[in-house]
Formats: sequence, structure tokens, C-alpha cells
Amino acid sequence: MNTRNTSRRDFLAAVGATSAASILAGSAAAPTARAAESTEKLAVDGGTPVRKQTLHHQPYGPQFYDDVEKQELIEVLESRAPFRWSARESKSLQFEKAYAAHIGVKHAIGVTSGTTALFTAMAAMEIGPGDEVILPAWTWYADYDAIVLSGALPVFAEIDDSFNIDASDIEHRITPRTKAIIAVHLQGTTSDMDPILEIAKKHKLIVLEDCAQCLGGKYKGKYVGAIGDIGINSFQLSKSITAGEGGAVVTSDPELFERAVRFHDVGSIRSPYKEDLKGGLLAAFASCNFRMNEFTGAVLKGQLTKLETICAGLRKNYRKVREGIADLPGLKLRKTPDVDGDLGVGVFLDMGTRERRDQFLRAMRAEGISAGGPAGSAILPTDARIENKVTIDPNWPSFNTPEGKAIQYGSACCPRTIDILGRHGGVIMDPNYSDDDVKDIIAAIRKVYTAMNKA
Repeated sequence: MNTRNTSRRDFLAAVGATSAASILAGSAAAPTARAAESTEKLAVDGGTPVRKQTLHHQPYGPQFYDDVEKQELIEVLESRAPFRWSARESKSLQFEKAYAAHIGVKHAIGVTSGTTALFTAMAAMEIGPGDEVILPAWTWYADYDAIVLSGALPVFAEIDDSFNIDASDIEHRITPRTKAIIAVHLQGTTSDMDPILEIAKKHKLIVLEDCAQCLGGKYKGKYVGAIGDIGINSFQLSKSITAGEGGAVVTSDPELFERAVRFHDVGSIRSPYKEDLKGGLLAAFASCNFRMNEFTGAVLKGQLTKLETICAGLRKNYRKVREGIADLPGLKLRKTPDVDGDLGVGVFLDMGTRERRDQFLRAMRAEGISAGGPAGSAILPTDARIENKVTIDPNWPSFNTPEGKAIQYGSACCPRTIDILGRHGGVIMDPNYSDDDVKDIIAAIRKVYTAMNKA
């Protein structure tokens, strides 16, 4: 087969039929392996499970902690300067510069969490009362809360089979009040950025990338966070690299950068930011204190050196599982706009209905493989506090304009999102899964899927 003129997506599908059995038991044993798949009793029905002990994934970053992070932390302790502006050689600043260079943006600002990074980004974009921001119906609460706490109005769009915002559901939601679109890259898969950017350009909107769940992911060769106008990251425990908490705002736009700098540091602009911005162009304004401390910066500086190793491990295991099940008849996997850039956090199957998905998940768990539906986010319009527009104060501006009073949340505004998430289920990858672990995942998926799809 000549693969030079074949896309990786097509190649994966083509090689699946020949590679799956060989991954399980060697190519010579393919007929036997497939015969066994069709006759073997599922563990959920009393058969022998693929694994005796359940396979679980672990948070990625801490698995890679070693003397690198330890030495960085010791240096902060010995300096007795955990506050970044009293540090002689700030670890937070070193991390910011290294991270900006790594993903290909001009500026990065370390903050206390992904949530405060979103608040900082809202301030940078000058989001406020009277503005509307479009975001996906399935994402984490912080995206919605940052909009509301800025006084603006959240407008939900449906997701597509990538679990990310559906670009085709954005444009009809744009009004003269729309100011920004949040493209959230969820559970390791990038949003389809080209059509989103095209819509934003046409309507002169700002694009914010929320990269919290896709740190290290790429779209058409570019790191997420370096594609839109401004991006945010989270370094909470469940993210690609972690210091337990922490976040970052990234951009190449000097004006967005200056507003973000000022907002995260009580309105001030200090060195070396001041020199970077040639003194700054803006006056101080009401702001917050979201500064990253030196202990967080030290750990993240060390973790950044492991980021590509973590991503490579995830992608390797993700690729093996996809190849190992590619020949299953009628198989439909989660959509990805860039299979090579996908972080490979999980392999999700579309089982057609919620009932069949739940049956698949129960059977997978019985085989000793931890499995679940899409996770790490919520279908926000169906949450009671969001559906009922509960805010800090009943006079909060977001929902006291005619538009804010008129907008309706709840399940009726996102039926497609509910359907998509309800019928997908799968297995989360781990960068340190062994070859045997991966073979067990493949074997379990093949065993359960085949049994469920018997004629």
C-alpha cells in the first residue's frame, strides 16, 4: 500500500483490518482471535473477564514528578522569596517565557487557576454589561461564570460529534451585542478552528480558546492557544501538566496582554512587562490579584520539560487502540478535526443510543477496564442554577436586560448536545499504560462491541 499520498486518517482506517488481530495475538492467529470474539461469554454475563484487576488511568503530571520539580522547589525555599516580585530570578516569569515560546505566542501570564485565567481574559477582551458571548452547551462552569461575573450574557451553542462547539451552530446566534466566541477544546480534542475563525472575522468578534483540557494539543500544526486572539490554560491536577492549581493567559496581541497584566495584578504593570510593552498604553482600572506564586511557577517550569513526553505517551496509546479496533463493523468513533494533533485523552465510541452506551460501559467495566461517558464538563443549560439564572444578586446585569430576561436555558436549548453525549462512551488513556494494558483495552472493546453487534 502506498501511504505517501494517503492521509493519516485514511491510513488508520485502512490498516485497522490487518493490524487489529496482530496487536492482540499476532497476525497468524487472526482467524482464531476473531472466532473467539464471536463466541466468548461476556464477564457481565458470567464469563471470564479480560483483566482480574480493573485498569484505571491516573492524573498525568504527577506520574512524571522527579528531581527536576524537586530542585526547582528547593531553589525557591532556599531563596526565601516565594512572592514573584521579591524573587531575584522569578520561577513564574521563567515559566511564562518558556511556555509562550513553547506554544508559539508572544506573551504568557501565570495566574492562580484556569478559572482566574478566564476572568482575566474577560477583562482583557473588555467583556461587560450589554455584551454577549457564545460558548458551547457542554463545557466547565468557569466559562459560563466568567461571562456572568463580567456582567455579560452567555449564549449557548450546540456541540457536534467532536464534543466541541459546532461551528455551524454559531452564526445564527450572533447579534449586534455579540463580542466574543469561546472555542473550548474539550477532553483532549481540538475544536474545528478554521470555520470558527472565519465566522469571527466576518462579524469582527474576538476568539478566546479555552485549552484547559487540551494542553499540548494541536490543530493543523499549531498549538491550541496560539490560534485565536487570546487563550487560557489550567494546571489543575487533572490537566496535562500540573502544580495542583494554576493557570495562564496567552496572547500575541499587545493590548490584550496589557489589560490582562493589569487585571491580574491590581491594575499595575511591573517589570519586565513594562519594558515589553514600552511603558504601556493604558491607564489602571479596577482589577484583581490573581498572581502566580513562586512555588507554583517552580513546579510548572519543571513540568513543562515533560509536556511533550506526556503528550507523546497519550498519543501513542490512543493510536494503538484506534488501530486495534478500526476493523470492527459499523464502528463510529468520536469525531476529531485533526487526528494527529488530538491529544489522545480518550477513545470514545458512538453506540447509537444512551441505553446501548450504558450497556457497553457496564460490560467494559465487568471486563476489568474502567470506562465512562464524556466527562470533565457539564451540560450547563440543564444545571438548575443556570436554567434559573441564579446570580450573586437578583439585580445582576446579565439577566436584567430585555435580552437577558428573554433568553431561555434548560434542555430545550441543547437537545443535540444531550443526545451526542448520551450515546458516546469509552476509555480514558494514560501516557504510562504498558503494551499489555493497551492490548487489554483493545481486547475488551472488541469482545464487548462484537457481542453487542451480533446479528
